[in-house]
Amino acid sequence: MSQHIQPPAPESGAAEAAAGSVAYPAEPARTGNIGLGIAAAVVAALVAAAAYGGIMNAIDRQVGYAAVGVGLLIGFAAGKLGGKNPVLPVVAALLSLGAVYLGQLFFIALALADYGNVGLGEVLDKAGVGGLNDIWQEGADAMDYVFLAIGGFVAFGTTKKASD
Repeated sequence: MSQHIQPPAPESGAAEAAAGSVAYPAEPARTGNIGLGIAAAVVAALVAAAAYGGIMNAIDRQVGYAAVGVGLLIGFAAGKLGGKNPVLPVVAALLSLGAVYLGQLFFIALALADYGNVGLGEVLDKAGVGGLNDIWQEGADAMDYVFLAIGGFVAFGTTKKASD
């Protein structure tokens, strides 16, 4: 007569230790910090606006690749430091719109300073943001709005990709 005997289960760690593998705990999910992401995006927007205006002044025209660069910089900063929060792509897109706009105003201020042979501080003091905005509105065409849209679109997508 044969008996059905079930062998005892091996100790929980004995089989793994014998095989040479060790179980590690799962890596915690990346949460990110929305406040840090937004703060980094704001700083990136200010830096990008200055660079955008400076590049336009150096080459005396707008270039779509520069607007793409503005969106990339802002989106990368927001996504990497802020994580997967669904608000961050929208915030990055809005900040990118503002950065491209401020870059265009900075370009106008630099052009006025060159034209008037005065310092940038004097132009900002005399014209102010309101005066620069008036000049921008008078000279704005469809391409200015396209560059705004390009920056926002790229920032939105980059934030989502960088947070993965």
